Amino acid sequence: MDGTLVDTEPYWMAAETPLIESFGGTWSHEQALQLVGMGLEDSSRILQDAGVRMQVHEIIDHLTSDVMGRLAEDGILFRPGARELLAELRAAGIKTALVTMSMRRMAQTVVDLIDFDAFDVVVAGDDVTRPKPFPDPYLQACALLGVEAADCVAIEDSPNGLRSALASGASSIGVPLMVSLAGVGAHAIWPTLEGRTVADVAEFHAARTRRGAQ
Repeated sequence: MDGTLVDTEPYWMAAETPLIESFGGTWSHEQALQLVGMGLEDSSRILQDAGVRMQVHEIIDHLTSDVMGRLAEDGILFRPGARELLAELRAAGIKTALVTMSMRRMAQTVVDLIDFDAFDVVVAGDDVTRPKPFPDPYLQACALLGVEAADCVAIEDSPNGLRSALASGASSIGVPLMVSLAGVGAHAIWPTLEGRTVADVAEFHAARTRRGAQ
């Protein structure tokens, strides 16, 4: 979701910095980039190490509320081509799942702001025992959709997200935003989703399946 479907990563970074500074710590852009695509519990522990004297669940609640407030104030900003591709997938009758490490209340807020029925399934950070980069979030989404991971295409913007998708067995496309995806092992790197269609996704998956069968 964050960074692939909608451009909320700057909101998270903007929430982290004043929280750390309120406890006398400092937080650089490079440190913030390390949290991109990471589960919120793991991110919160890193913030604790940076000086935030709050419990993990308190940090998660604070950051989530801050980002949700920004979404309510500024609205949803889709990544280029993301809304269009999602709408075309839905029109074609293709099952879709949102797999995010954001909390469910935040994920549901974003889904509710989309002006069409975008997803069959939402798997959020508080729905899984093991977060990305473990395969569990994607495997859980596949189970809820009633499909095999090998029949799915995952689109991710972060190294942790890609590792999760790859470990699940899904054909995985990296669309980088804040951090490089070089060397993570994506089956394809698309610089942007702008101009991409259902046919492109189907062609990618078919080619990936053929290579896997060889």
